[in-house]
Amino acid sequence: MDIGKLPNKLLEDIVISTIKNRRAEVVERSAIGKDCAIVDYGDKYCVLSSDPITGAEKNLGKIAVYVASNDIAAGGAEPIALLITILAPPETSQETIKKIMLDANEASSKLNIEIVGGHTEITNAVNRIVLSMTAVGIKDKNSTPDAAKIGDFVLMTKQAGMEGSTIIAEEKEKELIACDINQAELNEAKDYINSLSVLKEGMICANVGIKYMHDITEGGVEGAVWEASMAIGLGIRVNEKSIPVSEVTRKICDCFSINYNRLISSGAMLIICHPDKYDRIVSELSSNQIPVTKIGEVTHQGVYFEYEGEERQIEEPGSDELYKVI
Repeated sequence: MDIGKLPNKLLEDIVISTIKNRRAEVVERSAIGKDCAIVDYGDKYCVLSSDPITGAEKNLGKIAVYVASNDIAAGGAEPIALLITILAPPETSQETIKKIMLDANEASSKLNIEIVGGHTEITNAVNRIVLSMTAVGIKDKNSTPDAAKIGDFVLMTKQAGMEGSTIIAEEKEKELIACDINQAELNEAKDYINSLSVLKEGMICANVGIKYMHDITEGGVEGAVWEASMAIGLGIRVNEKSIPVSEVTRKICDCFSINYNRLISSGAMLIICHPDKYDRIVSELSSNQIPVTKIGEVTHQGVYFEYEGEERQIEEPGSDELYKVI
C-alpha cells in the first residue's frame, strides 16, 4: 500500500465497517470527514481524537500537540487534556525524548491544555520516532450545528500547505537553498510551526454558529474538501484561484514538483457556514488576526475545482504530497 493515511474507501471497507458494537452514549462516531468522536457525559459532551506524527523528525512535540488539539477544535470543543505515546528506536538519546516533551509542554501551555499521561517506549519495532497523541475536549450540548445546505459558503482560514512547508524547510534545507530559496524565505516557512493551531478560530466559529468545520491535514485542501463533501452528503465547488497560499510555499512546492493543494495543511481550517453568518465570521476572525477566505460553495453533488473557466472533478485523495519529499 502507499505510504500515508489509509485511502478513505479502504478505511471505510476494512476499518470503519468492522466496528459493529454501539453505545447509546456515543453521539458522533467514526466516519469519513469527521475529525473527532463525541460522547454524552451528562451535562457536557466529551470530545475525543487521536493522531500520530510520522512525516516529521523535527518539532515533533509541537506538531503533535497542535494536530491533536486541532481535531477537537474542529468539533467546536475546547481541548483540555492530552495523552502522548512515544515509540522510539534503540539509538534514540535521552536528550531527544526530553526535547520532544519540552516542545510538547511549550505548545500545550500556550493552548492551556494539560498533558495527563501516555506511554514512552524504546522498541526496535520502529526505525524512527513515532509520536501518537490523544486529545480530550469538552463542549456544551446546545452547540450541535445545523446540517449544511446548498448555497452555504465554504471558507478557509490562513493558507494552504503550512505544515508541509515547515516540515520540508526543516528537513530539506540544503535542497531548498539549491532551488534559490533564500534564508529569509526558509525562516518564514520554519516559523509556520507557530501557526499550526486552529483552536482560536474553532472556538470563535463555534460561538458564531457554523454548519461544519474540518482541520485541513493529510491530502491538503483537495483532500479536506472531498472529505467535507462526504461528511455533509452534498457537493462542493471551489474557486481554485481563491485558495490562499504564500509565495514561499509555492516555491517549496515548485522545488519538489508537488501540488500545494494536496500538501498537509494543519493550521488551516475548512468552514461551512450559512451566508448570513459570513460577515460576522470574517469580522471576528479578522479582529483576532486570523485571515479567512471564501473559496467556494456547497452544491448538489460532486467535488469540483474551477480555475479560470475550466473545472476538474476531485476524486478520493491519495497519499499526501509530503511523502514524495520526506
